[in-house]
This record gives sequence, C-alpha cells and structure tokens, in this order.
Amino acid sequence: MSRRAVVREEIRRFLEIGAVQVADLDLDGDEAVLRPGPGGPPVTHGEVFLLVRRSGRPVATLLTRVPEGADPRAVLTAAASGAPREAAAGDAAGDAAPPPPYASVVVATRERAGQLARALDSLLAQDHPRFEVVVVDNAPVTGGTRELVERKYGERVRYVCEPVPGLAVAHNRGLALARGEVVAFTDDDVVADPRWLGELTAPFAADPRLGCATGLILPARLRTPAQVLLESHGGFAKGFTPTTYDPGDPPQGEPLFPFAAGRFGSGANMAFRTDVLRAVGGFDPATGAGTAARGGDDLYGFVRVLAQGHRLRYTPYALVWHHHRETWSDLETQAYGYGAGLTAYLTAILVNRPSLLPAFLARLPRGLARARALTEARDTDGGGAPGAHDTRTHPWPRRLSRLQRRGMLYGPLGYLRARRAPLSTVGRGTR
Repeated sequence: MSRRAVVREEIRRFLEIGAVQVADLDLDGDEAVLRPGPGGPPVTHGEVFLLVRRSGRPVATLLTRVPEGADPRAVLTAAASGAPREAAAGDAAGDAAPPPPYASVVVATRERAGQLARALDSLLAQDHPRFEVVVVDNAPVTGGTRELVERKYGERVRYVCEPVPGLAVAHNRGLALARGEVVAFTDDDVVADPRWLGELTAPFAADPRLGCATGLILPARLRTPAQVLLESHGGFAKGFTPTTYDPGDPPQGEPLFPFAAGRFGSGANMAFRTDVLRAVGGFDPATGAGTAARGGDDLYGFVRVLAQGHRLRYTPYALVWHHHRETWSDLETQAYGYGAGLTAYLTAILVNRPSLLPAFLARLPRGLARARALTEARDTDGGGAPGAHDTRTHPWPRRLSRLQRRGMLYGPLGYLRARRAPLSTVGRGTR
C-alpha cells in the first residue's frame, strides 16, 4: 500500500473515533459526588473518561462504560472502588503545613477572548489566600482582550500588552511584572481546579531548595476524534505519583536526566520561584509558540532551573482541565511543533549554557534511541500511567509520528532562525 493510501486509511479510522464523556467523581465520605467535566452536560450512558478523587484530591483516571438505563453514579463509583485510598506520603494536607506563598499567575493570550474569560473565571475562584492574575496580550491585532479584561474583570486582573510575538516573550513580560514570591503560568484554554494554585505553590513553602513545580493536566472534553486520540495516548498527564527531581540525587533509571524535560510537566501547569527564574534569565525568547522554533520554552525553563541546582516537584494534586485541539489538522500541527520544540529547546540550552555540552554528549546515544522510540507508531496495549487505567484504545497514526520526526530535524534550524528575528519594542504598555 502506498504512503498516501496509508494516510487515507489512517484518517478514515480516525474519523470513526466516537466521543467520550468526561466526569469527575469524589469518593470523599459515605456519599460519592459525581460531576461532569467543566462545562459538560450531566453524565449519561456510554463511554466515560473518569477522574477519581479522594477528599478532593485527584488519585486516578479510568476509562469505563455506563450501560443504558443504569445509574451513572452507582456504576462509576463501583468502577472506581480500586482507586488509591490516600495521598502519597509527604503530600497529605495537614493543619501544620505552612501557608502557600504569595503568587502571581501569568496567562499569555492572543485573540481568544472567549476562552480567556473561561480561564479567568476559574482562576479568580481559587482558594489560595493571596494571589494576583496578570494577562499578557501577545501581539494583538484587535482590542478584544483589553476590552474583556477592563469590562469584566476590572482591578481583579492586571493587563499588559506585549507587541513582540512569541509565548516565551510573553511569559518573560509577565515574569518581569510579577509581584509574587512564586510565579505560576497557565494557558488561556484551561479551566483551573479551585485547589490548583494552592496545591501548586504549597511545595515552595515546604522546600526552600525548590525552584519549580508542575501539576496534572487532564482533558476538559473529549468530543472530537482528535481530542479522544490524543488523550488515549497519554495526553499531557504525567501520572498520579508526586515526584521530586533533585539534580544532586539524579533519579534511578533516568539516563537522560535532566535533558528529558518533557517528563517533568508542561507549560499549561507550571510555577517557579520568582527570583530563581529571573536569575536564570527567564525563558529563551527564541523558543515557544509564535516563533520559528515552534515550542520548547517550558522545557527550557525546567532544565535551566535544574542545572542551577534547584529541585523540581511534580504534584498531581494541582489540576487544570485543558481543552485539547479539535481537528486532524490541529494534530498534524501539534505533532510537528512538538518535535521541533523538543530539539529547539535542547539547542537553546547548549547555546546559552555551553558548559552543559559534555553532559549532553554523554547522554546523546541513549537519547537518540529514546527519541526514536517516542516517535514510533504507538502500540495499543499496556503501559498506562501510574494511577491510571490504560485508555489507549486507538492506534497512533504513523503520519503523526513522521511529522514529529520531521519537526525534530527542523527544530535546531528553527531556533537559530528565531534568534535572528528582530525584536520590536514598540507599543509596550501596562496598567
């Protein structure tokens, strides 16, 4: 079969993927509480992607089915009965825990006022005791974002216009304005759980050596084949085991540490100690969406902080719900951009910290093998993330794997092109 015919067959299978409901079940106390995913309709019969909580904290996900005519809450409660019963040691909430530090939340956005409003509503509902929200309007072509912030949110949200395009540039602008001891970053296409900011920033109060924290990202909805396919192969989730990455005590079985930054978390759910991120120069402006590099700004930040000797903490209790991309074309763009961002950030690290080159070269042979394995067509059985039932029920299209590999080949060139792009500083403004 020709490659074109293979792609056509992959797209045909892709279009047959059905929608999946998203639900949230809290097993706290005697009465389980079932809710739909954010903005979703009540759960009915059919296939369900279920987040399981205990006492409000995420502990597992599973994919199951509610039979027609059955009570969804009863069926899902029974299916979730095997979920972990308590938080991991060292992460249980307690009265003696120090209060989370004052935090700044930075949201970069561009011409997506409708999505931004949904994100801001969730951020302003956080149970964190003291925080601010900063919206960075990146290279806007209309006044829609400014008008939304001023009309609906007033003094509760700070607005700044950053005319230079690029996610890293926008994040650096937010970093420069942040007043908090910790600066958290999320995207305009998320809904933040009310406990998100408190759970994400609490580890900084408990560990003075902590430089960065990341959290759990789950799908807000699974309505289209693209959303279901992406989540069925892991999405953005990193499992349900709280983990501390310490450069002074590299994790066993991680020969690529700290260069395999993709396993630490993602830019839609990350926070840094503000003075630490400023000390390493923030994010490289030649990385990230909106530049020729296509991505990698978050991974760059993780490695720079770890390379300075600071710890990174992954906590699954800090949850945001992400609105995945919706079409086949979106997935193609995402696959290519992910591959480009991966090698672009590695190039950025070596350009900005050439002293890391020997350590990188020592890991390169196994790194190349790992990269190839990551981009092979993915199998469909086994290997679910810890704390999650396996949901890989659809084969990963080889077309997307090939695009990711092409992106990896392009990434270094894209980064160098982005470094040569002129940076205009005209039109900066804040209120």
